[in-house]
Amino acid sequence: MFENVCSLPLSSQLFAQDVHPTEPILAVGLAGGHVESFRLPAVKTYESSDEDEMNLSIVSTGTSTIDTEWRTRRHRGSCRTLTYSVDGEALFSSGTDGLVKAASTNTGRVFSKIAIPPSKTNLSDAPSLLHALSPQIVILATDSAALYIYDLRQSNHIESKPAQKYQPHDDYITSITSLPPHASSSSGFSKQWISTGGTTLAFTDLRKGVICKSENQEEELLTSIYVGGLPVKPGRSTGEKIILGDSSGFLTLWKKGFWEDQQERINVASRKADTCALESLALIPDDISDGAKNIVVGTENGDISIVTLGPNKIISTLNHDEIEGVVALDFDVEHRLISGGGTYIKVWQKRFSSSDSTDGEEDEDGSSSDNSDENTDESDEKASDSFHKKEKLKTSNGNMNAHGIMRFQGLD
Repeated sequence: MFENVCSLPLSSQLFAQDVHPTEPILAVGLAGGHVESFRLPAVKTYESSDEDEMNLSIVSTGTSTIDTEWRTRRHRGSCRTLTYSVDGEALFSSGTDGLVKAASTNTGRVFSKIAIPPSKTNLSDAPSLLHALSPQIVILATDSAALYIYDLRQSNHIESKPAQKYQPHDDYITSITSLPPHASSSSGFSKQWISTGGTTLAFTDLRKGVICKSENQEEELLTSIYVGGLPVKPGRSTGEKIILGDSSGFLTLWKKGFWEDQQERINVASRKADTCALESLALIPDDISDGAKNIVVGTENGDISIVTLGPNKIISTLNHDEIEGVVALDFDVEHRLISGGGTYIKVWQKRFSSSDSTDGEEDEDGSSSDNSDENTDESDEKASDSFHKKEKLKTSNGNMNAHGIMRFQGLD
């Protein structure tokens, strides 16, 4: 279904990635504290001479490489999480230095920053996730299982004091997934979300707080996505589900509104002798999903499984890495799959053929301004920070050009 068209080596272990909502731009947060912004080549669409379907190919621009837009040592210690604002104008990041920073997407310059509030015991807390809920709201989740709600109404500037604080879980928060707004919503933006932490799922409303919490699932819940457009069953299903990936290699399916317990399970990577955690999920866009509802699942062993919902079975498998797990999966605005894990980003493109195969120098932005990052010449090192499932820092090998970026295959 997908073919690998590019591999991008990173200077240290990947902890976080996000794609821009409207442009082919990718941001990564690394174990060494660096944040980098990359622009992917454009995708050209053209009519096939034999078929009516649209075909996609990467435009040869002469360089055919991913361009580094900017790179900076954003955090002392590791950069654990990052996310774009809903409009894509700002990039929020947070690290083990205890800071949340808001920077311009175009330049990488920091224009706002705050300190993460201390934990309940007044000890320093560390971030686990940032999530842009709407143009006005960004959510910060921490290792102490706190959820902080920040108001962004002043042009993406973060207020130093959170507007709300919730405590939906007893363990650190591993995922946050927005639910679609109600049809009667005046803003058109979500005010509700699902979170996972430890062995539980929680349903939270922006105004009402934590509404309900699931039963103990007995396995650590690591990642989540929302899927709509499934078959509607009056009185039983609205055609909407939350899908979770757990530490035992199973996907669990939850009908919207039925948050007490899972209703279905799909075995993706659970084997008697070799069980792999499911670390990342993404929904394949409808226009490249061949009429089905398909998702991609990143596993601890470096594989990417493509699972079709309904039949609930694996239809194809890709390989991101032989050693490192797939900690992040996204589809960019051009509907290319971006997988991240270890010290590599890989770009995958829809394969338009009769049969799908199973696939196996720095420009620091620091300045003397209070809102800029430190200007440092030191190189990335493997961070000593143990970030949950990402604590084992291994080395991946790969051939690259003089700029440290692998060229798109067939376009050199």
